[in-house]
Amino acid sequence: MPAILDTTLNLQFPLGHHLHCLIAQLPNHLHRTAGFHPVEEQSQWQTIRSVLELVATGEGNLKKLHFLLFPESCLPVGRLEELLTIVRERFRPNTVTMIGVEHVALRVYRGYLEQFRNDNQQAIALVDQDIDAGDVLEMPVNWCLILVKESDGRLRVLLEAKSHPFHGEEYIDKHHDLYRGRHFYLLRCRPACFNFMAIICLDYLYRDLYCSNIKQIIDHANQLYFSTRQGLDALFVIQCSPKPEHQAYRDVASGFYGEYLEDLPGVRETVTVFGNASNQTRLEGVPQVEGFGHAAVLINRHHRLEPVVSDEFVTDDFGGAPLCRLRFGRDTRLLYFNLPLHHEIDPRSSRVPLKVHSIMQPDGNSGWTKVVTVPFRGGV
Repeated sequence: MPAILDTTLNLQFPLGHHLHCLIAQLPNHLHRTAGFHPVEEQSQWQTIRSVLELVATGEGNLKKLHFLLFPESCLPVGRLEELLTIVRERFRPNTVTMIGVEHVALRVYRGYLEQFRNDNQQAIALVDQDIDAGDVLEMPVNWCLILVKESDGRLRVLLEAKSHPFHGEEYIDKHHDLYRGRHFYLLRCRPACFNFMAIICLDYLYRDLYCSNIKQIIDHANQLYFSTRQGLDALFVIQCSPKPEHQAYRDVASGFYGEYLEDLPGVRETVTVFGNASNQTRLEGVPQVEGFGHAAVLINRHHRLEPVVSDEFVTDDFGGAPLCRLRFGRDTRLLYFNLPLHHEIDPRSSRVPLKVHSIMQPDGNSGWTKVVTVPFRGGV
């Protein structure tokens, strides 16, 4: 089982006010050699950079952005340094960027861990155990970056590798030839007292007869709650999933938010954010499916979201699950919304748990324009 590594970050979020998240639901065009790689690296990078420029400029209330979420396997590894430069030099303090990176060999991934050793020392020890145990250096790694611009301007660079344990995965790891990551970070923001994690796609579903990733996360959050009275505030899931509506996701979410056999106070108020690739995604050599898309936000059912159906999003309970879900459409979009606060129902009628601030679509000129729609303020 992957280890959960507690890491403290210097982030000063506004107390008593909701935080803001932007999901970049972008297309991936990938081909398979050893792992999956972008077909059009320049075009892929230009799309990612257009989002980074938008966030760095921060027009309107985008200057309040705290969390930026990109899809799995979307960043060409050759553009990593350019990404770091933009975030380091132009992003505002107290922002977190999570992005999936093109697959690389384990020896290359180990090199990046070494480059950012100060932030990944515990992870290096876990990877080195695998390297010492066998001939694995050429195995491809599906990985992500968690980039944290701390309140003093320092950039923290944390790396995670997908653990790839779910044997129902038909596409990205069909042949089970990818390296299996050994750690997740539990990121504890101080002085903000906000705790969050980021995992990659089907790591959310990992389960066997004896254990599962999600149960391990729940147990760790419960221990945190009973020792500090803090819990897991947000769980970000980076996806490039052709089956975002798969029954397996509903089953795990139902257990996460509705377990009655034991008390789960550590995750009772967790907000789960799924950031998927858009419906323009193509995996060469893989049968075309009509499933990419559907970023979503899940919260405890006691938040009671207002029922709504529109061209851009719907609210539902994920087919009868004990939760409230805001599910977005499948098109290429930037989805900007707030993360609900740490309570179930606010007695003040002026407050709502979840609000969609804006939805943006490509403008055809390497930029983004707002979709004309009625803003959603979710609460009853």
